[in-house]
Amino acid sequence: MNEKFSKIGFILAVAGSAVGLGNAWKFPTLVGTNGGSAFIILYLFLIICVGFTIFLAELCIGKISQKDPVNAYKMLAPKHKKAWSIVGFSIIGAILIVSFYSIIIGWIVKYFYMSFFELPKDITAGEMVFKNLLHQDYVSQILCFSIVFFITFYVVSKGVINGIERLNVWMMPTLFVLLLIMLFYSMSMDGFFSAVKFLFVPNFSSLNATSLLSALGLAFFSMSIGAGSIITYSASLNDGANFIKSTFSIIAINVLIGIMMGLIVFTFIFEFNADPTSQGPGLIFISLATLFANMGILGNILAILFFTALFFAGLTSAVSMVEPFIFYLINEYKFSRKKAIFIIGFIVYMLGILCIFSYIEFSSKNLTFFGKSFFDLLDYLASNIIMPLGGFFAAIFVGFVLKKESLKEFFSHCMSEKFFEIWYFVLRFIAPVAVLIIMITSLLR
Repeated sequence: MNEKFSKIGFILAVAGSAVGLGNAWKFPTLVGTNGGSAFIILYLFLIICVGFTIFLAELCIGKISQKDPVNAYKMLAPKHKKAWSIVGFSIIGAILIVSFYSIIIGWIVKYFYMSFFELPKDITAGEMVFKNLLHQDYVSQILCFSIVFFITFYVVSKGVINGIERLNVWMMPTLFVLLLIMLFYSMSMDGFFSAVKFLFVPNFSSLNATSLLSALGLAFFSMSIGAGSIITYSASLNDGANFIKSTFSIIAINVLIGIMMGLIVFTFIFEFNADPTSQGPGLIFISLATLFANMGILGNILAILFFTALFFAGLTSAVSMVEPFIFYLINEYKFSRKKAIFIIGFIVYMLGILCIFSYIEFSSKNLTFFGKSFFDLLDYLASNIIMPLGGFFAAIFVGFVLKKESLKEFFSHCMSEKFFEIWYFVLRFIAPVAVLIIMITSLLR
């Protein structure tokens, strides 16, 4: 890949990959129900010990090799090259994710459109509207999914500089501004103080083994580890970049936006005495949509801003998931970017359509496997198996296969020798165990 990210372009592109729809419901809910700031402290500790550690491992794989994930492992492995190249196929997980993730972004497009007219005014109506969209209205879902699909692949078709970097350099600051506007408005509401208390007053008695696992899982997945995005993006990173500063900047952006989302979401929740423990899409598409509807014309404006912000967060993540496999096809088979995009686009679109119909009532039975809808099956395979394995083997590969002295030289411009030794120890003996714990626990649930 000849194109290279600028330093700010790389930071915003990876931050865009990490900042996704989970910031809108997963981060706030986990913080709010697991001891507030006590959970944030635990999360920050784990994101540095595990997320930061494996993130740097994937970064050096991409930067040293200048290849896509599959060929990066094949090139760098001193032996068993074919076996290690299989690890690089964790990029399949990203394709699975973008297939159903684009549908969720499509729901956001639908609610953005609804925000100009009328949103459901009570929880019962909100549930009916969302369930109808999910189980009956396949026409709207296909239309909105198609819009997201074409925007995503159009951006990727423009390449690293004119597509991915330009999107993130524009969208990430805009996302921050939109959230800042909503946050300032939230400060004028009585519910803001309850939201601050809910999120930031530490309650260490609420922390337990489940909290630890939740924080560990959030730290791992919020850094976009194991899907090939970091390896792919770092292959296009300019020489001389300070990897440590870039990584901490990415962590800071991710955590900051998560906290801003949490304050905004829970301000509205507490202002209207809604349930702060509701989780997942229901928090956004049922609870919040209903609250906006009861605020009159101001609610419509806030809803438009909020769903725009969510769309930006989702789209930047979707783009990052598409690029790794396209980069692989270009490297391995010398495809043009246009041909690679057509192949991956066809696969993603077909998988996405199957995901939509796996929730539609008249077709759901035929698209249910092992007790899971096709949509949920893709989510399970990618999130619980492929991505954790990708992160685990990245840690093992860098910690035990690559030469220590080469790594020390690679990081010499941004790491002291003592810092390197600590990172190297955590990479070899702590991070892989943490990933296995996440994986085994999620599989047993």
